[in-house]
Amino acid sequence: MGKKKVLDLYRAPFPLYSVKVDAATGLVITAGGGGASKTGIQNAVHFLDLKMVGENQYSSSLLHSHNTDKRATMNMAVGDGVIAAGQDGTCSLMKFNLCRQKEDRSDHKDGNTPELSNARRRPGKADKGNLNKPAATGDKSDMRDETDLITVTNLAEVLSDLNPNDPLQKVVRFSPDMKLLLTGGTDGFIRVWEFPSLKKQFDFKAHEEEIEDLDMSVESKLLVTVGRDFTCTVWSGNQMITGLKWCETMPQISEKSYRYMACRFGNGEEEKDALRLYTVQIPHKRHKNPPPCYITKWDGKIFLPMLTSHCGTEVISSLAVSDSGKFLGLGTVTGSVAIYIAFSLQKLYYVNESHGIVVTDLAFLPDFLKGQSIKGSNKTAMLSVAVDSRCQIHAVTKGRPIPVWLLFCGFIFVGLLFFLQFHFQLFL
Repeated sequence: MGKKKVLDLYRAPFPLYSVKVDAATGLVITAGGGGASKTGIQNAVHFLDLKMVGENQYSSSLLHSHNTDKRATMNMAVGDGVIAAGQDGTCSLMKFNLCRQKEDRSDHKDGNTPELSNARRRPGKADKGNLNKPAATGDKSDMRDETDLITVTNLAEVLSDLNPNDPLQKVVRFSPDMKLLLTGGTDGFIRVWEFPSLKKQFDFKAHEEEIEDLDMSVESKLLVTVGRDFTCTVWSGNQMITGLKWCETMPQISEKSYRYMACRFGNGEEEKDALRLYTVQIPHKRHKNPPPCYITKWDGKIFLPMLTSHCGTEVISSLAVSDSGKFLGLGTVTGSVAIYIAFSLQKLYYVNESHGIVVTDLAFLPDFLKGQSIKGSNKTAMLSVAVDSRCQIHAVTKGRPIPVWLLFCGFIFVGLLFFLQFHFQLFL
């Protein structure tokens, strides 16, 4: 652990707010932009091809850029070839398709490539004259001109936030069974649509202030929501089951000195059928000597806290859980990235200020992409994106086994110590 250099996997020509991995196609999908202000910064969704280079290194290339006109994508969910993108107070649904086709490279002898088709807050308003320009990546070697073609089709939009002053969708999720689409925004409402029909099933006021995060259990039966009103609540449909109390076992912490920031369900790492919930708590106010942030692991069926651990004084901005349930990822407002062991909540990996500014989203790589192993010699690997336009990958390598000869030498050394100690005692 400590300060180290992480090379950029990809750098976009606009601030990045979300990153997701589609295991079926192997695509890494990033999104962001400059919003509707006339700054000339593009708004787009970028599709990246991820490959392994050697045993534990990765590289990427830009396959396609989908322009989102005047709206930046601030949050995103991906499933079954569909992207649900939070753009202002709406949720836009786009279908993407990856086609493999043969292409005559002679068409590009001139060096031209084919046509590229405040954190978690709305960025400023993009110059109309720049909306249709191709995305610049800075390096032509990053552009693919081979056999991959991605098409993106706009399907529909739903109003996901009805705040009369400044509508903004803060979070979107597909249910694990892909039957529901769930959104939360600044008006404090959770809205649930049937998918893919997009018929609204119900909505309800979940929090008095804006929604920070939400997640649904693996069985798609329980919903957990986080609000800025200091509460984290468990729901069945629109009926409240319980409110979580993370600091009941920590009497030294006053009730409203911390607020919940994020929540994620995960597989029980130590038991096959266990379900875990992870929440992050951050200080409500900043101080000259900043207090630590905390991670709490909950029993995901009875919602009692199992373990709470502090995770440094840098304010946490994003949380992710690996598909296996073994690892947690944290990003901070100062750009640092960390990976924790879910079982013990111990820090496994840390890079201080890996990004130049707030980390806006994280995504673990699944064990398999397009049916092929993508881990190599790594225990796990996680993507991070930030307002600094960078997409990075953080890999935790497996520890090398101790050579047999070194073990043998160790045994001889220990045996020699015991021999000398025994003989010295005889002469005393």
